[in-house]
Amino acid sequence: MSNQGELLASSSGTTGIPAAAGQARKRMVTFVKGALLPVTLLIVWQLLGDAGFISKLLFPTPARIGTAGYNLVVSGELWENLRISIVRAISGFVLGASLGLAFGIMVGLFRGSERTLDPSVQMIRMVPHLAVAPLFILWFGLGETSKILLIAKGAFFPLYINAFLGIRNADNKLFEVAKVLGFSRYKQLVRLVIPAALPNLLLGVRISLGIAWLGLVVAELMGSTSGIGYLMSDARQFSKTPVVFVCIIIFALVGKVADSAVRLLERKWLHGRDSFQGQ
Repeated sequence: MSNQGELLASSSGTTGIPAAAGQARKRMVTFVKGALLPVTLLIVWQLLGDAGFISKLLFPTPARIGTAGYNLVVSGELWENLRISIVRAISGFVLGASLGLAFGIMVGLFRGSERTLDPSVQMIRMVPHLAVAPLFILWFGLGETSKILLIAKGAFFPLYINAFLGIRNADNKLFEVAKVLGFSRYKQLVRLVIPAALPNLLLGVRISLGIAWLGLVVAELMGSTSGIGYLMSDARQFSKTPVVFVCIIIFALVGKVADSAVRLLERKWLHGRDSFQGQ
């Protein structure tokens, strides 16, 4: 009997090892495929720059950009400005996304709220960031308040819309069953509304993060004395093109990391969905 148990344990262990190795190999292949295009572009870019076919002032080579980034890291200037930008982005995102979620749920659940609030919200949504940025500066000055509110404006609408759509796309029979079971409003929200709207909510979070990051760029470029946007604007004024490219890369990398974190939550929380994964 003990021999059979040892045999089963050893067989399950041996089958687990190839499965893990296969998953690791699959992730490696995916990474290589994704890195193929950008690595090729960087190599071609470097070769064209060294050969003098492109302007080193307007398009500095990847080697010069890497050197500029290294100098910013060593001096500590990059980390300090990045920390300030991340704090601003998180503060604005939390404010805007939480309000967007609350208003989206309220408008999605109650038709009266939809008729009262949604037309005004949709009208404000069409106002561009650059149009309201001067007003925010006039009203709140050049301090942190105007920047955080500008970021919050961008983060509000994606979650508002996706929370509304997630609730309205839920099966109406679920709400009828909740009424029969006598669910309270809170219980209905926690056990029915949020789980039913979760795919849309996570999509809204992804879009809100991206727009909040874009709002940060607008806020820091229009009036700031710190942050990655300020660092980029200052480098532009003094024709430090490699530093401008470093700041652009930082914006892209941090945005990608934030988006990947939300996608990881999607895979974890929505793993049970049998959805199309592409061919």
